[in-house]
Amino acid sequence: MTAFERTVRPVLFRLGGGDAEKAHEFTLGRLSRLGERTRSLLTSRYATDAPVEVFGVRFPNAVGLAAGMDKNGVALRAWPALGFGFVEVGTVTAHAQPGNDKPRLFRLRDSEAIINRMGFNNAGAAALAARLEALGPVGVPLGVSLGKSKVTPLEEAVEDYLTSYRLLHKYADYIAVNVSSPNTPGLRTLQDKSAIAGLLAALVGKVPVLVKIAPDLAEPAIAELLEVCLSHGAAGVIATNTTLARDGLAATDQARAAEAGGLSGGPLTEKARKVVHFVHTETDGRLPIIGVGGIMCADDATRLLDAGASLVQLYSGFIYHGPALVRGAARAAARQAGPQHADARDGRAR
Repeated sequence: MTAFERTVRPVLFRLGGGDAEKAHEFTLGRLSRLGERTRSLLTSRYATDAPVEVFGVRFPNAVGLAAGMDKNGVALRAWPALGFGFVEVGTVTAHAQPGNDKPRLFRLRDSEAIINRMGFNNAGAAALAARLEALGPVGVPLGVSLGKSKVTPLEEAVEDYLTSYRLLHKYADYIAVNVSSPNTPGLRTLQDKSAIAGLLAALVGKVPVLVKIAPDLAEPAIAELLEVCLSHGAAGVIATNTTLARDGLAATDQARAAEAGGLSGGPLTEKARKVVHFVHTETDGRLPIIGVGGIMCADDATRLLDAGASLVQLYSGFIYHGPALVRGAARAAARQAGPQHADARDGRAR
């Protein structure tokens, strides 16, 4: 058990009487105030330098922070210090929105899982653009996840995404098109062949654009979506988002499983791996994949990379296991990449 698991996690999980969202906001606030010296100390402990180039972008290591953790980019200086080789902010929408009613974030501890129905709560694309302008370079590649505003009708979705894109693309090393969250009514219909074709036709151009897909799609539907991605210039796929399924939960978590929303964490591990493998096989490796879902240990990251992912992202695993997981996954990815990174250690590759 790591120091984080012994000392930090129990405190965070008790905050607000066990309210997961209060703990989340508290953590972001503390991370946003870390000074340069503290960040330097964290970097020396957790950073792994094992560069990899994917869709024309050079990443310090293959392990990123998934969208949803820092929607509004308030703690961007902290994430590289905790070992992440890239950060994805958002999901952000053209219009600021409060998201769904609280409570909307739940831990399923024995399953090492999370259910969320946040509903794209964020300050809006213009606010994020202003923050990124003031902040300057983050130090690692930055992805920006775009979603549809809840108030925008589905038939106007392309213009909604395009509004956010125009505001944010110049700050992004890649853009993620989120059409797979289960928490915005109708959003997943944008994964249909004609809808995603329209989105990509509007957005592909200035920076790499990736499509984030749901783990609940049947393989024929994924295959159709991949065909559109290849024909319309998508730079890659992010596989996967949260799931509506409730398979693989511990018996002690069954009551909490009735909460509406998307499930992430341990129960998604194998499902995400299968989707990554299918995407890689179906495209013959022509579409780079960011693998995300159920990475709870370094071996989970390795298995996603073995299945065909070029990069991986953490969310629930980071909440349960902290920065030691980031370091462990990055080192595992470096060992897998070849002898040039076999001795990757804190802060550098030897």
